[in-house]
This record gives sequence, C-alpha cells and structure tokens, in this order.
Amino acid sequence: MTDITLVKRTDLQLSDTQRATLRLALFEMVDGLSESDQKSWRRFWNWITRAGIGEMFSIETWTARHGGFHKRHMVLETRVFQAQERIRSFEQFRLWLKLGSGFVDWMAGPKGGVVPVPRSISYKKCDEDAMRQFHEDAVAFLRTEHACRYLWPALSPEAAEQAIESILGDFGE
Repeated sequence: MTDITLVKRTDLQLSDTQRATLRLALFEMVDGLSESDQKSWRRFWNWITRAGIGEMFSIETWTARHGGFHKRHMVLETRVFQAQERIRSFEQFRLWLKLGSGFVDWMAGPKGGVVPVPRSISYKKCDEDAMRQFHEDAVAFLRTEHACRYLWPALSPEAAEQAIESILGDFGE
C-alpha cells in the first residue's frame, strides 16, 4: 500500500470550461465502483475543493498484485536459499531477507527500545507497489558485502559476490 500526502497549494479559480473538464475526468473517466464508493469519492473531492491553502490530505492506495512478478520473485528467493550455506530454514531465510532489506515495521520492544518486525508479503497485506519495492530492496541487499559474506562464509568475498551475481543474473537483475 502506498500512502500519498497532498497539500492544497492555491485557491485557484477555475473557469466554467475548466471546471467541466475536471468534473468529466474525476466523475466520468474515473468513479467509485458502488454507489457508496461514488459518494465517498465525491465527498473526498468536495473536501479538497473547500479546503484552504496549506491543508493536507492523505490517500492510501492499493494496487492488485501481478501473479507473474510474484512468482518470479519467489523463484529468485528459492534459488538464493538453495545456493547459500548458512540458513537452514526457508522461513528464517525470508525473515533475514526482509530484515536486511528494511521491509519492516518498527515497534516498541518488550523491554524498551525499538525492534524491527518483518512485514507480510501476502497478497492481502502487500500490494504490487510494495512488493516491487521489497523486491528491489531485497536484490540490493543481497548484493551487499555483508549479505554475501553471511550467506557464503566459506567463500572468499569475490567468490561470494560471483555466487549471488550468477543467481541474480539468471533473473535479469
């Protein structure tokens, strides 16, 4: 899910033609699916038009996941897991990958302090945009010296880097 924060920058006065064009785009080209969605969509835009300069709005978006991209990412994770020498459980590997790539929520720890809690990549909780960002960050993390050294402790740094690059290269990464 992506959160978008908007700010009203001006109380621009629109001509009748501009207002009609805007209305056409907002309520004809795109509109709520159900009657309730349509009412909420109009209420949202009325709120924006009535707001004063400097007022802020937040929109949460959710983009349906693309099954092909998800499958490709899962195959990549599996291939890295099978090739590495350190982590014995796939679930532990995925948690390590989420932590390393920063795909976490920061929560208060049980004894104070703040701890990272890996986020879910389920279709319901992780939309396409978030999944693509996780994938990009995971690939970047896997390329780090730390990740290579950790996953292949018996290899030289150069050989460990070659190991991850050979896997990522198969995926065009």
